Amino acid sequence: MTHSQIRPESPTPDTRLMARVSQVIVSWAEKWFPDAYVFVVVACLAVALGAAFHSGDPMAVSKAFGDGFWSIIPFTMQMVMVAITGYVLAMSRPVAALLRRIARVPSTSRGAIVFIGVLSILLSLVNWGLSLIFCGLLVREMARRTDLSLDYRAAGAAAYLGMGCGFTLGMSSSAAQLQATVSSIPSSLLPITGVIGFDQTILTWQNLVVIVLVTVLSALICYWTAPGRDATRTAADLGVDLDDDQPPVLTRQRKGDYFEYSPILTIVVVLLGAGWLYNAFRSGNPLITMSQLNTYNFVFLMLGLLLHWRPRSFLDSFVRAMPSVGGVLLQFPFYGGIGYMLTKVANAQGVTLSDQIAHWFVNVANDSGVFSVLVSVYSALLGFFIPSAGGKWVIEAPYIMTAANQLEAHLGWTVMVYNISETLPNFINPFWMLPLLGILKLRSKDLVGYTSLQFFIHTPIVILAAALLMPTFTYLPPVIPGR
Repeated sequence: MTHSQIRPESPTPDTRLMARVSQVIVSWAEKWFPDAYVFVVVACLAVALGAAFHSGDPMAVSKAFGDGFWSIIPFTMQMVMVAITGYVLAMSRPVAALLRRIARVPSTSRGAIVFIGVLSILLSLVNWGLSLIFCGLLVREMARRTDLSLDYRAAGAAAYLGMGCGFTLGMSSSAAQLQATVSSIPSSLLPITGVIGFDQTILTWQNLVVIVLVTVLSALICYWTAPGRDATRTAADLGVDLDDDQPPVLTRQRKGDYFEYSPILTIVVVLLGAGWLYNAFRSGNPLITMSQLNTYNFVFLMLGLLLHWRPRSFLDSFVRAMPSVGGVLLQFPFYGGIGYMLTKVANAQGVTLSDQIAHWFVNVANDSGVFSVLVSVYSALLGFFIPSAGGKWVIEAPYIMTAANQLEAHLGWTVMVYNISETLPNFINPFWMLPLLGILKLRSKDLVGYTSLQFFIHTPIVILAAALLMPTFTYLPPVIPGR
């Protein structure tokens, strides 16, 4: 089918209205939305001013910023490896072939955008890194189709949906994982929350309801906001080269290259890694083991080695993946500084800015329904400044869960209320877009016009759903092992 033979799509009036609204936001974002680096620096300055006003000690704020700047370097490296190992794996010939096969499934550009969005959410329930990288590369593969005329921006935004409304509802939930593992719960938090199993959080029927709700809602928004043919901008229109990541044809040039083109070293390393993985998975719940970032990255690294088979192919793909992580390396340290300014700078009474914000919300709540809404709003607001679900939960949990006990709100669903709302800022905050933007070779302004509309529609609906589901639970006191 040639480009001129593409079957026209006839959107309904409602669809055209939503598409026009989305294009207004897209147009605004293209003109005014700053680069992700500007966003993080502005957020950093806002928190610094707030902390200085709260504490009255600008020098303490400056010290906290410097102390925190390198505090999440291990986490930064983990995020870099998530992007690189996913990219390397997807650049292997077997996975590239699978991507090409999947990319042929949708028959229309609108259907392709919906397909990518739903797949992004479903994959994120297993692992957010898999969702982000696989769907980003799937967008590139679909964009190569000459019979689709795919809007590259809308498709890229759809690939990001798992980070905006999916990953904390499944196995990728750092908060649920932490609360289910007694050895991971901070000693100061354990008496407040006890151990909360998955059967009280991600495996409840209420959570399934939310998963279905956000998936259907996201798919409808993708469908309604997909631009018409006149407004469509393909990868070529945006100046994106789709052929710069194709696996090169490998040929050995000299005798010294023997081991680079032989699978011998790959076999040795993979066997060595397989022994470690066997022990790691044998000693605990496989789902929890796989959800650990180091284990996840190790698995993907070993799979990448195995599927590339020859070291030269693996090394070439690793180098090609490097541009996708530049933004992560630059911006993550700023978030470390923001986290310290929020949590380490106290006033004369020993209260930090994070404490002050949390206590304000807790004091306003008078029943579990209102409490659910306040937790949602607070988690979403703080998520703009600390977009790390696990790290932010450790900050919020002592105050939120103390209030939950006092109000006799279900502890497991309180964790899920946090999870449901915590990801909403990701639709606007470009923090987690960085690996995807590197793969797509776009800037945050190209996607945020579409993702911000997802934010505005999702926010009131999911917060209300979380509050309405709270009364379906019965309060259970904290379960503390050994007591």
